[in-house]
Amino acid sequence: MSNVRSVQTDKVNFFGNTSPRELASRYGTPLYVYNENVLRQRCRDLTGLSDLPGFHVNYSAKANTNPALLRIVREEGCHADAMSPGELYMNKLAGFTADNLLYVCNNVSADEMRNAVENGLLVSVDSLSQLDLYGTVNPGGKVMIRINPGIGAGHHVKVITAGKETKFGIDPTSLDEVRALLAKHKLTLAGVNQHIGSLFMEPDNYLNAIDFLLHFIQSDLSDLFAGLEIIDFGGGLGIPYHKYDEQPRLDMESLGRQLHAKLTQWVGETGYKGKFFIEPGRYVVAECGVLLGTVHATKFNGPNRYVGTDLGFNVLVRPAMYDSFHDIEIYRENGQPDDELVEQSVVGNICESGDILAKKRQLPLIKEGDVLGVLDAGAYGFVMSSSYNQRPRAAEVLITSDGTPKLIRRRETVEDLAKFFVEE
Repeated sequence: MSNVRSVQTDKVNFFGNTSPRELASRYGTPLYVYNENVLRQRCRDLTGLSDLPGFHVNYSAKANTNPALLRIVREEGCHADAMSPGELYMNKLAGFTADNLLYVCNNVSADEMRNAVENGLLVSVDSLSQLDLYGTVNPGGKVMIRINPGIGAGHHVKVITAGKETKFGIDPTSLDEVRALLAKHKLTLAGVNQHIGSLFMEPDNYLNAIDFLLHFIQSDLSDLFAGLEIIDFGGGLGIPYHKYDEQPRLDMESLGRQLHAKLTQWVGETGYKGKFFIEPGRYVVAECGVLLGTVHATKFNGPNRYVGTDLGFNVLVRPAMYDSFHDIEIYRENGQPDDELVEQSVVGNICESGDILAKKRQLPLIKEGDVLGVLDAGAYGFVMSSSYNQRPRAAEVLITSDGTPKLIRRRETVEDLAKFFVEE
């Protein structure tokens, strides 16, 4: 497809037998578009990391819970987790069952824990108080604990989930209290998990965290080892958001080789017969999603050029929340490739000064009427969107494996926004 800027989606024939402007015309914008072939390939990247019996990819469903995508993830042989009753409901709607689901929660109520137990799920808790509460809900049952390994990784402080400056996990020095609570409620420790953070592009920290957890289990939990059924190393595998700068990918071949060797050696040394999980979310779905929006206005404030779109932070909050970078493509009727770059800021239609999608970005000159494509929007895109300013949430479309577009979530309406109000 010849266009102003579309090299990255052209490479993978992302839009199948249609085009982004056709999709925008047919379904309106903002519009989340997903590609089935890309999604299946990312699942296969992960399931191919190791062929060790018991190795599983446990998709972190919080990244994207559309049931149509969840079904594809399940078909590719991945397990999934849930961290809320809503996520559990969506997983079940997509065909996941208790034997391929895990409940990984944080600061939840007794009722929520009870719901997970009644659905047959193993529950992971990440504090002593939650372990105690779980014991009152499911005395004599099995439980999983989340350990804080003290190793954090991520592109922003808000996505680092281990270390001393985060709310997650049980301190490894608290094992005496863990044992006391297990005994108090006659619980079996059936699993241990960790998560160091998100969006790492080098495998070293992740592999170091794996070494920590395996050593910790072998040495500090030797008396509880016999009951372990699951060891979960967490996720956080990054994807190259700076595609137009030719950012290299995470070396999955190297990661898989080292991961497989570590696990194989450890199983040989310990006789462990349980499962190993990795828990990626972003890596599974980020690259299968492109967010389409329309340019409605352009202007200068002093020397600063602004491109006004319908892509407010109600649609994609990551740039406002995390200072996240997303590459932008430009689709124009009868557009031609343009390598001449101009500094401009792409902003949304929300009445907030922080409503900035791309700040002072070097891009080809964007014009009113252009359709923009925000790359790598499949993870933490729609699921974190809102109806702020009472703007209905976007529709979602799947480009199926044969290139055909399929609506998988209709656009919300203003009537939808009023459904939950109660009149006297």
